Amino acid sequence: MQEPEFTLGIEEEYLLVDLDSFALIEAPKGLMEDCAAELEGQVSPEFLQCQIEIGTKPCADIATAREDLKRLRSTVAKHARARGMAPIAASCHPLADWKNQHHTDKQRYNELSRDLGGVVRRMLICGMHVHVGIGSDQIRADLMRQMSYFLPHLLALSTSSPFWQGQDTGLASYRISVFDNLPRTGLPPQFESWSDYQRSVQMLVDLGVIEDSSRIWWDLRPSSRFPTLESRIMDVQPRMEHALTLAALNQCLLRMLWRLRIKNQRWRIYDRFLIGENRWRAQRYGVDEGLIDFGAAEIVDFPALVDEMIELIEQDAGILRCLREVERAREIALEGNSSTRQRAVLAKAKSEGLDHEGQMRAVVQHLVEEFHADL
Repeated sequence: MQEPEFTLGIEEEYLLVDLDSFALIEAPKGLMEDCAAELEGQVSPEFLQCQIEIGTKPCADIATAREDLKRLRSTVAKHARARGMAPIAASCHPLADWKNQHHTDKQRYNELSRDLGGVVRRMLICGMHVHVGIGSDQIRADLMRQMSYFLPHLLALSTSSPFWQGQDTGLASYRISVFDNLPRTGLPPQFESWSDYQRSVQMLVDLGVIEDSSRIWWDLRPSSRFPTLESRIMDVQPRMEHALTLAALNQCLLRMLWRLRIKNQRWRIYDRFLIGENRWRAQRYGVDEGLIDFGAAEIVDFPALVDEMIELIEQDAGILRCLREVERAREIALEGNSSTRQRAVLAKAKSEGLDHEGQMRAVVQHLVEEFHADL
């Protein structure tokens, strides 16, 4: 069986903040125009006017993805700084109130506002999407069912949204709570085949409920535009190198599952109810608590789970030339992810006697610094 290309594409959504106040600020027309002129179709407005979205080209390997993602992040940062602004790559702004934001005046976003009502107004959240190129429809459908098992692991490593409207939510990813209010979100259904998936989507299209599969926002979905599986469960990453680690994990896990397939093997399919419990644990705790190992019927500490995952995909990481990026997941599991770091910054600011608003602004400043750290 011919091996899929396993190309990579990374999409990220950023929030724009004022460099003096660290409050959210709407993207001026000139910023979008300057970025678009330099990035040739790889940058676009997002649902809210305080957001901007970038997307890499299809990349053959993680080294190419790093080069393109660095160029995209650097360009947005450069043009934002020229206007007294900065991007942050966190899934929620620690202080901002969603009621003060306005959606972008664009046909698609106007339709979303009309169709989804009040729930879409709260979408002051940013995500990271990873596309992995798999040309065969049937293989995409088969691997989507199996890959669902690992979605909570990816979420746990990625969480970057512990705060909402100036409050610690107690969650590592509050973004997931907000996004789950939309229809057609959450874990993907367990379709038996590509034709099963197509029939289900086509029914909604024929009824006029959705225009196409781009209005399906599962944690993992076949892309509506490309021959890829698109992982959407992850919070966006303040640090570029951590984004590349998550991209490499997606790529290697799918290759590992494909490798099982050509040996007439597969990852065991668990009920969405069980995977959903791990999804909740990842949303709640990030890397600070373990996930359920369903085969062993026990909760396993997250660093141990990462060690097991890396052992599973080490061969694939070697072939795909991303072992260094994959192994960085151990560092995240042991030292904490962005939610961990944001709470540490808040605690430090509190110990220095800053008031609550000052503490939150310190977190935003930290996020600005992290965005620029790997550029």
